[in-house]
Amino acid sequence: MSEKQKKLFDLRLKLNAARKANEAAKIAEKKREEAPQEVRGVSKAKWFEERQKRMGKVLETNGLDMKKAYLLDTQEQAEAKYEKWDKKPAAFGWDVFNQKSLYNAYKKRTKDIPYGMEDYNKAKDADPDFYRDGSSLQYGKAPEVPEENVDRMVAELTSRSTQRKEFSRRRKFHDEKDIDSINDRNEHFNRKIERAFGKYTVEIKNNLERGTALPD
Repeated sequence: MSEKQKKLFDLRLKLNAARKANEAAKIAEKKREEAPQEVRGVSKAKWFEERQKRMGKVLETNGLDMKKAYLLDTQEQAEAKYEKWDKKPAAFGWDVFNQKSLYNAYKKRTKDIPYGMEDYNKAKDADPDFYRDGSSLQYGKAPEVPEENVDRMVAELTSRSTQRKEFSRRRKFHDEKDIDSINDRNEHFNRKIERAFGKYTVEIKNNLERGTALPD
């Protein structure tokens, strides 16, 4: 066997060894990702912890935090989450501002503003730079919006404003409480501020009422 044949033979051995190592690593990674079904769920908890660590590394690489982990979900995973949300009861209390409630509010507001593939294709055909990149001279240009779409948006905003004015819910009124608001909306805002920061500003408020917080 010549010198060149020996080198070629050694290279083939190294390639085979590397191929076997890659296959073994791929199988081991697949086993780690699949949560084993055990009686007490210890291995499943460990799998979830490792999954969170891997997800954290990916998010950190993209400059995101764990609150943005949903950006790594595939379409199937996102649809599965939405199906779970639909099975849960309506939001109550502080849950009215969670992601599900905001998504439901978005669907409710957009159901009267139909926008389908026909409208999408029409807008794409009307703009040759519809799919432009960062080097395009048209970057930042707003597409032309049809007048009927503007009218739909104005009608929806007007309807929302009318509903908000007509909505009324009787709340408890305390005669002995000091008046610190100019209207109902301001009173509601002041109550939220008081819940969030009231315990931190009690001393300042008392000093202002007594006049001791003012300079001589």
